[in-house]
Amino acid sequence: MQVSRTNRLEGGRNHRSIGRIKASAGWRAVNASASEAERIEAVEALIREAQEYDADAIVGLDFEVDAVKSADIGGVPLQRVGATGIAVKFAEAA
Repeated sequence: MQVSRTNRLEGGRNHRSIGRIKASAGWRAVNASASEAERIEAVEALIREAQEYDADAIVGLDFEVDAVKSADIGGVPLQRVGATGIAVKFAEAA
């Protein structure tokens, strides 16, 4: 599956949008160091999500960090890396 941070695909291939999708890596403690592995995990989850919609590619890939503060006294604040993008289907050949 092609994944692009821009709205263009490799080779300039035409496509039509299916819709915006989002997926995330697992939660971790805020004070734990972030790693490239978390971004890869988020992208892999995003690809699985796109496949659910029979997408051929993902464009507009972006990352964000989701966070939650623990409601329990003494609980550990958590965060995770999220990936968003637009699932697309390749345009039919003329």
